[in-house]
Amino acid sequence: MSRFFSKKYSMLEPYVPGEQPSDMDRYIKLNTNESPFPPSDKAMAMAHSLTRSLQLYSDPDSVELTKALAKTYNVEPDMVAVSNGSDEILNFAFMAYTDKENPALFADITYGFYPVFAQINASAYELIPLREDFSLCADDYIGRRGTVFIANPNAPTGMALPVSEIERIVKADQDRIVVVDEAYVDFGAESCVGLVRRYPNILVCQTFSKSRSFAGGRLGYAIGSREIIADLNTIKYSTNPYNVNSMTSAMGVAILADEEYTRANCRTIMDNRDFTVDGLRKMGFRVLDSRANFIFVSSDRIGGGDFYRAMKERGILIRHFTRDRIADWCRVSIGSRQSMEAFLRTTGDILAALDD
Repeated sequence: MSRFFSKKYSMLEPYVPGEQPSDMDRYIKLNTNESPFPPSDKAMAMAHSLTRSLQLYSDPDSVELTKALAKTYNVEPDMVAVSNGSDEILNFAFMAYTDKENPALFADITYGFYPVFAQINASAYELIPLREDFSLCADDYIGRRGTVFIANPNAPTGMALPVSEIERIVKADQDRIVVVDEAYVDFGAESCVGLVRRYPNILVCQTFSKSRSFAGGRLGYAIGSREIIADLNTIKYSTNPYNVNSMTSAMGVAILADEEYTRANCRTIMDNRDFTVDGLRKMGFRVLDSRANFIFVSSDRIGGGDFYRAMKERGILIRHFTRDRIADWCRVSIGSRQSMEAFLRTTGDILAALDD
């Protein structure tokens, strides 16, 4: 960093995204939890017709997109906020509800951006360990002071809590905010959106990046009480009021108009996930019970780092994390059936090579 960089950020450890090699044609990409499916033709055609003149600023209120999301989730438009990816809305929540006196509370093994958001906002935070089996215990979040952030399903484990357990956390202390990050909820988990009318202290965040095949569009949203959404919009209008561009907003409306396509893709990905889990377990891998579009895997025969490198050498990218507790594990995104068949064949080849 330069000598001009502010000292307040000198200890900042930035989030590290998954690899995006320039020579992508060489690889089957199973490392960043993207959808293997493009947006539907129906959505693309509709978005083209909706895109307004690009010489004008985008609608700062994203009215049509907000209305479409409200209709999809059966809430009022003023209970919805949209953002440049769900990461932006999560950062808004850290800005609005955490500081040195009010810490953020989140799991020790979870989405890697949470500690970064805490650090960049100079907020205190507390890591709450997952259980030995990587499950999250609701009781660990009850009776603690601070704003709770729960990725559900969790990343990188893929495991999910039932809504009833999250409701216990929300209900136990209604003088604090509970943020539920549901980036992967459409792959077999339960959504907490139904709790927002009953509790004033829950914020549910989702994204178009995973189930809705729009990672490159950078579109996220949150659903909560009118008061919480007003808080987030105060942050937005104090930083970047035109945070969602016209093309992305139009595409969001169009994608929501073709939910049948989205749901069909989710079912296919879940089928491919089950196929892959079955194949890995037959080869002796431990695979956690995932409700996401990825799985978390380990083997007694090969370490996580070695498995990642052996896969990359053979043209398949998966994700390895170096933290001690999960260093023997890898996260594998679920792609097309063809991609997952190639992944299983390659896994078999790697294990066979260990015996040579």
